[in-house]
Amino acid sequence: MTPTLQAAHDAWRALLGKSAVLVGTDIPGRLGADTSSASRRISAVLQVTSADQLPELMRIAQAHQAKVHPVSTASNWGYGGALPVDQDATLIDLSRLNRIIDFDARLGVVTVEPGVTQGMLADFLDAGGHPYMVPVTGAGPNVGLLSNALERGYGITPYTDHFGAITDLEAVLADGSLYQSALREAGSDELARLFKWGIGPYVNGLFTQSGFGIVTRASILLARRPEMIKVCLFNLADDALLEPAIERIQELLRTLPATVGGLNLMNRHRVLAMTAPYPAAEHLDSDGLILPEMIATLGRQYQIPPWTGFATLYGRASVVKAAQKEIRNLLRGVASRLLFLSPQHAGWISNIAQRLPGAPGEKLKRTANTLNGAMELVQGRPNETALPLVYWRNRIAQPDKGRDPSRDRCGLLWYAPLVPMRPEDIRRFVDFARPIMREHGLEPLFTLTSQGDRLFDSTIPLLFDLQDTHASQAAHRCLARLTEQGQTLGFYPYRLHVDSMRAHAERHPTSSQFIRRLRAAIDPDDLLAPGRYT
Repeated sequence: MTPTLQAAHDAWRALLGKSAVLVGTDIPGRLGADTSSASRRISAVLQVTSADQLPELMRIAQAHQAKVHPVSTASNWGYGGALPVDQDATLIDLSRLNRIIDFDARLGVVTVEPGVTQGMLADFLDAGGHPYMVPVTGAGPNVGLLSNALERGYGITPYTDHFGAITDLEAVLADGSLYQSALREAGSDELARLFKWGIGPYVNGLFTQSGFGIVTRASILLARRPEMIKVCLFNLADDALLEPAIERIQELLRTLPATVGGLNLMNRHRVLAMTAPYPAAEHLDSDGLILPEMIATLGRQYQIPPWTGFATLYGRASVVKAAQKEIRNLLRGVASRLLFLSPQHAGWISNIAQRLPGAPGEKLKRTANTLNGAMELVQGRPNETALPLVYWRNRIAQPDKGRDPSRDRCGLLWYAPLVPMRPEDIRRFVDFARPIMREHGLEPLFTLTSQGDRLFDSTIPLLFDLQDTHASQAAHRCLARLTEQGQTLGFYPYRLHVDSMRAHAERHPTSSQFIRRLRAAIDPDDLLAPGRYT
């Protein structure tokens, strides 16, 4: 450690307390691990207990030219976890900043610190009997709300765009100064919480997918739980139905924008990864991938078609009922086994499963558990229903609850490209990605999630054995090739792994140069989260 860095550590200990500055073996393993096999040298971890400590913390960093990187719950699985882009940075652990600062029960807006998790907000709303939904993701109740929104994450509850639901925020800049929106600084906290765009140039967006500041609080609009919530499930019995289904789905989303929260389209591989164990070796090919005939067999066994659709409906009972009729008409001739299920229906299936003996009962019980979990998610209640996917190819058996893919040594990278909602583009995308994944020893798991009625985001998990160096390297090569070749075809990720950010900047020099000009004005020494998307 250099004398300058030692001086920074000493100053941080004086500010935070000796026990709050962790170095060497005292650094928690969760902050240095990720499902992607990436690694970094971490100089230290600073455990912050109050947002008021951050301005002086950053002034110390600037005085000693110490690189720092803020993290909240360290659950950015598959994108780098808590790891910074650069080596030898000091992590600022914000997980103890977990206050719900303000809540307007009448208007449905909550202000939270970065350590508040989906589960914490759910418990708070349940305890107060407040009829609002948490903007959930599939990552589980122990992941942060703000970190997902600031990475521009999304879900399928009514406010699908999670940053879109953020109205106001506060941040500490690299020099220790405080950023507040003009509307809040004008003395109207309430209006700032209720009006996203504020006054003058829109600046809040600069704090997403960037290192421009440490966000210490943000206000989030919450969707009110409606009178009726239903899930629409449908099958595409043949892969050839994909193109006509895309046309119908687009029309559905255009026709019912206020009723359909979001729509997922998943291929058979993806659904099997959430419902069936990974097959034994005799059902795998020489590359360790599931044989095509075994995929077909499992599809018949679990009644999983080539593609499965999953949509959410929200509104008054009469509106949802009318929407069901419209969806049936729109999907007629393309979709099969079209079902509309409410939470009550899921409960009935669970009761039947409990009474059914033997293997049929166990199979129905697994289906019921998955369905119940999905119904909780669409009601805005976070759970771990989606996390078993990450464990599909893991050597370590997953726990029944408290899943942590990084702790449990799961191998995961995410490829999350944006794909125009045109039938020919969807087919080109699937046909381009599938062979590349198989070439690198990865099962082709596809999900297409609607972003309005013009665009899909496709979340593709690259699942591999983290303990196998060859498999890990192959997964990283696959991600790089998907990103590079996808760009030439018109598909590009909305979000990147920390190891991909430098290459991204090199591919897009004009925008990167503009971002660096902004950083030079805000953080001339490039100390706060250096390298993020630049």
